[in-house]
Amino acid sequence: MNIILSNSSGIPIFEQIEKAIKEAIFSNELREEDMLPSVRSLANELKISFLTVKRAYDGLEQAGFIKTIQGKGSFVAPKNLDLIKEEKLKEIQGYIEKIYDISKISNISEEEIKELFKMIFEEEI
Repeated sequence: MNIILSNSSGIPIFEQIEKAIKEAIFSNELREEDMLPSVRSLANELKISFLTVKRAYDGLEQAGFIKTIQGKGSFVAPKNLDLIKEEKLKEIQGYIEKIYDISKISNISEEEIKELFKMIFEEEI
């Protein structure tokens, strides 16, 4: 797993770590029961604070993506398909909100946006 951090992105480092691990889980780069690097190991590898990695792992565990076993480490939790779907719907909603904002500023109608979506989905068939 390769985590690339950006100090200039405006996104907190712990959220960048969470996102990278979630993406690795979604893409099956990390599979159910795979062991994650220890908090200290990942902090050293990324050259960041131990507390930042701990915060990311805590967030991932709270969201149900990983599980931590005291004295053994952190592991990818069994995939909850509903959780994954909800996460992706949330991401899509963010994009749709941006599309809505752009369309309002640019005076692009709802019908034109629907037509674009229809064309995109038809190309996939």
